Amino acid sequence: MSDLKKYVDKRKKSDRQFALEYESGYEHFKIGALLRQAREESGLTQEELAQQLHTKKTAISRIENHAEDIRLSTLEKIAEVLGKKIYLKIV
Repeated sequence: MSDLKKYVDKRKKSDRQFALEYESGYEHFKIGALLRQAREESGLTQEELAQQLHTKKTAISRIENHAEDIRLSTLEKIAEVLGKKIYLKIV
């Protein structure tokens, strides 16, 4: 186990607020990372994706790096341009 993993595990056990924020932060990071991966697999730059979505490159960058408040309709538009589908699961 890495030192970082040990630190995070210890901190989660001792700080409930940290644990809650860590999990939600990780989920937001994961959404942005998945979007970036799909864009790159599609062979598009942020600029090219932005043009197809009629937005700015900075908006795509913000989504990929800080996807904490992205709308489902926005995710669907991005997926459509990338030739992908969105699957939503409630567990």
